[in-house]
Formats: sequence, structure tokens, C-alpha cells
Amino acid sequence: MVSIVDLWLPIILSGVAVFVVSSVIHMVLSYHSNDFKQIPGEDAVMTALRPFNVPPGDYVMPYAGSMKVMGSPEFQKKQTDGPVGFFTVYPNGPMSMGKSLSTWFLYSLVVGVFAGYIGGQALAPGADYLKVFQFVGTSAFMGYAMALTQNSIWYRRDWSTTLKSMFDGLVYALVTAGMFGWLWPGA
Repeated sequence: MVSIVDLWLPIILSGVAVFVVSSVIHMVLSYHSNDFKQIPGEDAVMTALRPFNVPPGDYVMPYAGSMKVMGSPEFQKKQTDGPVGFFTVYPNGPMSMGKSLSTWFLYSLVVGVFAGYIGGQALAPGADYLKVFQFVGTSAFMGYAMALTQNSIWYRRDWSTTLKSMFDGLVYALVTAGMFGWLWPGA
């Protein structure tokens, strides 16, 4: 068994490495460039919504609020007539990446902590590189990728977008596993 305290270096360095790799994926490679599409009549839609001053948050339309309403003919008609969708509204103004990037780095550290914890509970100091890679990599993959499928199942996010993001999660997991395998404490 390896204490989580003894894994501080691979946790931090794997977080840094994942942050760098994710930056390369999103800023240099272009396979995420078509994850989102422009809504037809974007200017008209934005102009039509502006007077409502929609606060930031997650929305669904049409909105039911209860199973009883979902079964009503009025709600069914709204769904049939459309459009039907889920969307997130951000605060107005330029997007600042600082908070998202710092939260992403923190999340990468949290995944490293949990992956390290699982590896540390299963493996002894001086464990073989490939065993560390296997335990930590599988755990990190679950943290970075597995829950993404829920967005396609429940919110109908395009499966190609989810699979691309899961591929990213695999890359992050491999980077994390490699860092832990390299820096695993000796016997």
C-alpha cells in the first residue's frame, strides 16, 4: 500500500502534463472544431431572446416541470411543433478563460488524487511500471471519460462529440498513468 501523501509529485506533475496536453489538443489540433454548430438565424434568435434577459443557467425547451405535465396534450404539441432543446446561457460579455482553465487544472489534480488513491491501495511501493500504469490509467480514464456518455444518452449530445471527448480522456489517462508509473515510490 502507498500513501496518497507519497504520491504528491506524480499527482501534481500529471495535472500539469494533462493541462499541457489538453491545451495542445484544443489549440493546435482541429478535431473539436465542429463540436458545435451555428443555429440558423443566429442574429434573429439572439435578438428575439435578448428582451427576456435570460439569466445564466441550464435550460430545456419545452419545459415540463413534472411527469404529469409531460403527459399533457399541450406539452406533447410543444414537443411536436419544436424546437426541442437543451442549452446553457452564459453571463453576457467576453468569455474569460482564466476561471475555466484554473478549474480544469484543479479537476486534473482531483482525478490524479483519486487515481493515485486507487493505485496506492492496490499496489505496494516498488510496484512494476506496467501494473501502476494499468491501475492508475484505468482509474484516470473513468475520471476523465466514462461519465461523458451520459450527455449523449440523456441530453442527445452528438455521439461523435462525446466520442472525441472520450478519446481526449483516454489520452489524459495515458499521460496520468505514465507519470505515475515513472514516479511511483520505490520499495
